[in-house]
This record gives sequence, structure tokens and C-alpha cells, in this order.
Amino acid sequence: MNRLIYIVIVFLTLTNCEDVIEVEVPNSDPRLVVDASFEFYLNEDPVAFGGYLRLTMSAPFFGDNIPTVNDATVYITNLEDNSVVNFEASGDEGFYVPLAGSIVIPQFDISYELTVIYNNETFKAITQLYPTTLIENIEQGDGTLFEEDETEIIVTITDDGDRDNFYLFDFDFDLLEVSEDRFYQGETFTFSYFYEDMIPGQDVTIKVLGIDERYFNYAGLLIEQSEQEGGNPFQTNPALLRGNIINITNPDNYALGYFNLSEADRLNFTIQE
Repeated sequence: MNRLIYIVIVFLTLTNCEDVIEVEVPNSDPRLVVDASFEFYLNEDPVAFGGYLRLTMSAPFFGDNIPTVNDATVYITNLEDNSVVNFEASGDEGFYVPLAGSIVIPQFDISYELTVIYNNETFKAITQLYPTTLIENIEQGDGTLFEEDETEIIVTITDDGDRDNFYLFDFDFDLLEVSEDRFYQGETFTFSYFYEDMIPGQDVTIKVLGIDERYFNYAGLLIEQSEQEGGNPFQTNPALLRGNIINITNPDNYALGYFNLSEADRLNFTIQE
């Protein structure tokens, strides 16, 4: 499904931050790529858990296949009490899953460290669980843009004015946008998103994830690249981006990718006539 890039209110705004996101020109040396993004639906009972952890190697610029890594040691450590959640390879294209019964719901204001040991080198990243807001309402509008067959979805959230917030919106079908609350801090924010090629009765799930400023910039660059190339923003892209993964064994052999923990909210919606 093709996507149409437009938001009625200025929505996608990239800002400078203290952490520099480095753009790496592809070369012949393969690097470990760590895609570790988890979402927790704390307002659901019981608390739901989503996301994934995948290990691959960077592919050549014109390569058709993405090499996967299935023999790494992977775990996440709670740096407050040193408790550990171990992961194992699922056998499916480099994906890793928590050992049965070991998943723990993270808490706010606590640091969590991802460790990946691969090829006798240790890669680490530290993050926290970032809060989100609730999706208050979704409705279908009758607005269009350049064509007559777009479907307008109107989404309403209310931002928490006590902090600077950054959000990742997931409109299903690998359609993502990032937003910061600079222009609507502490206010109710309503915006339109336009789908192409939707049919009546089509079900969509719209999510909002809380993220930090650095991940906001990282995801925004990936989305920008995917708009140029097509496909899932979090697949390997022609211009490879360094995230928050650090090789503590050999810093020169740095990894690509990101480790992220998000509180999330979601609502289902059915496209109408």
C-alpha cells in the first residue's frame, strides 16, 4: 500500500538535540544491526506487550538479502536491582524473544541496559521507559488532498503539559510519523492523516508511543529515507544510521540500530463508506 505524505497541521518537525545522529555511508564492511523496540500498554488489563528484537548484518548497498544473526547472547538488565531478562533466538529471521515467563513490565525513571554478545564482542545500549498519552478519539473525515480516493482519519490526543513529549504514531501498514509537542504542549491536539487505496470495512489499528528526543530524531530520519525508497522504515536503509548501540569491546566496530522502550496506547478503527 502506497502512502501519501501529508498532515494538515504541521506535524513532522525534526529538531536539534545534544546527541548527534550520525549518517553512515554504506561500505563493504558488514556491521551488526540491532533493532530492539518494545511497547507496553499500561492502561490495558492485563498489561499488553508488543515490539520485537531483531539482529541482522548490514547488507551491501545493492544487496537483495539481509543476513540474519541467530547465535548471539541477548539479555536486558534492570540497572536498579540488576534483575535480568534473557532472550533466545526464535529461529525466525534473526528475531529474539524473552525466555518463557521471564518478561517483566518496565517502570518509569529506571534505566534498562540491553546487552548483545556476538562474535566475541559485546554491544550495549541504555534507555528508560518513556510515557505516552491516550488516543481520545478517532473519526473519519471527508477531506481529500491531491486525489479523490484518499481516506481522511482525524485523531485527537491531549498532551501532558508537565514535560516535553515526543511521540511515534503508527497508522498500521508500516505507516509511521513522529511528532513533538512544541506547538501543542499541554493542549488537546487534533490532526488529520490521509490513507491511499483504502476500502470500506478495512480495519486499522492506530498507536501512539512515547519516545525520547534522540529516538525522535533517529526515527524521523529513517521515515524520511523510507519515503524516498519505500518499505518499512525500520528495515536496513541505503544510508545507515547510528543509534544508541555501543560496542564496548571494539568501539571502531560499532553497531547500527536502536534500543527503545515505550509506553503505548492504541485504538482500532474500521474504514467506513
